[in-house]
Amino acid sequence: MPTLISHSPLETEALGERWGADASRGLVIALSGDLGAGKTQLVKGLARGLGVTTRVHSPSFTLVNVYTGGRLTLFHLDLYRLETKEQILSVGIEEYLQPDGVAVIEWAERWFGDAIPALAGSLRRVQIECLNETERRIVYEDFGA
Repeated sequence: MPTLISHSPLETEALGERWGADASRGLVIALSGDLGAGKTQLVKGLARGLGVTTRVHSPSFTLVNVYTGGRLTLFHLDLYRLETKEQILSVGIEEYLQPDGVAVIEWAERWFGDAIPALAGSLRRVQIECLNETERRIVYEDFGA
């Protein structure tokens, strides 16, 4: 699994921007990491790489933010406030597992656990770990198409 060390929020955003520029329709990115690890920073860069010009922010309270206007639509989900599979199903997560665009799911471990879901498109599982105040270890693995 590729492992990267980000030395700043700007480096984390730059990684997301590269991923966004290369993203294909149907990509699901499953993000895991503690509060403040940089998940939303990565999504901000991803949106920029997709050509989204709208301000990106964490959907902790709305659960899903949809960003249009870029090369592909970005669906940004946050499962932090959801604790059970039933609650997660109630937000319609299955719809976002085959996105007509790119879906990013923060706190994905609450849904997937350690399992690799069968998707029509591709899945990138990403773990972000805080090493210190500014450095993050980003480990990712790609599955599917």
